[in-house]
Amino acid sequence: MSAASSARTPLLRVSGLRTWFPIRGGVLQRVLGHVRAVDDVSFEIAAGRTLALVGESGCGKTTVGRSCLRLVEPQAGSVVHEGVDLLGLGRRELRPYRRRLQIVFQDPNASLDPRLRVRDAIAEGMQAFGIGDSEAERTERVVALLRRVQLDPDQMWRYPHEFSGGQRQRICIARALAVEPRLLVCDEAVSALDVSIQAQILNLLLELQQELGLAYLFITHDLGVVRHLAHEVAVMYVGQIVERGPTARVFSDPRHPYTRALLSAIPSADPFRRATRVRLTGDVASPARPPAGCRFHTRCPEVFERCRRGAPGLVPVDEGESRCFLAERSEPPAA
Repeated sequence: MSAASSARTPLLRVSGLRTWFPIRGGVLQRVLGHVRAVDDVSFEIAAGRTLALVGESGCGKTTVGRSCLRLVEPQAGSVVHEGVDLLGLGRRELRPYRRRLQIVFQDPNASLDPRLRVRDAIAEGMQAFGIGDSEAERTERVVALLRRVQLDPDQMWRYPHEFSGGQRQRICIARALAVEPRLLVCDEAVSALDVSIQAQILNLLLELQQELGLAYLFITHDLGVVRHLAHEVAVMYVGQIVERGPTARVFSDPRHPYTRALLSAIPSADPFRRATRVRLTGDVASPARPPAGCRFHTRCPEVFERCRRGAPGLVPVDEGESRCFLAERSEPPAA
């Protein structure tokens, strides 16, 4: 397969993903409703590419990542990797695919067992999947992985508490790489780090992508990070993707009012940009009780009557999509 056709072939195709959590109450703990954390989400990621999933806290982006890996169980949709729908597999059938899709969590302190030395934490996955014929071979692989994430291999016999936050995140990345994955879900992987350390980890992720051909689903609320790392952006609001497209296009020509509001909030030294910031009013809709019509209409500065009556679908726009009635029309709507 050529490099061009490989780039067009999705490594991961997510379609109609729905993950709802029951709300229980009363003495018998009956189901009274559902939190619609992820509600009909679709996207694709090709090998060697990065899709950034962005949005405010509580929008469902972390649940999307965990649902793709079946760390939480979706109720509907499909997650297709190399022609296999992972949601249709039993536990034993799913096991080989867990090696190919790994996750790096936000908090490296919580991710690493404080009782395990770094060598054992990294080698744990290799042992589980039968990688390496002996402990000595696995130790050699740990040495190579620590060098790859720019840590001193002599530190492998230390415990996690002996490292800084940035070093612990490098260890978590090495542990994920130990089982030779094809895709990493990075769930706010740099948000807990200082800005200077964030840049170092982002540069490391870029180097690993170029070297190993990794794909990333990069979950974040920091749009500055997105511009530096991602090939494509998907913007989430209350469980749904409201805009998706190439990073350059989304940043230069956002087609959804929520995307425009997010981009206008990026800190800037330009006084014109500060003066034109879009300030949203109203409350974020509850995923347990989403409003009728467009879920963003309660805060949208461009709302009109149709937004309150009907829910917009995703409309194709310039190599991407926008979930907005304004994307369907060229003339301004009546107030």
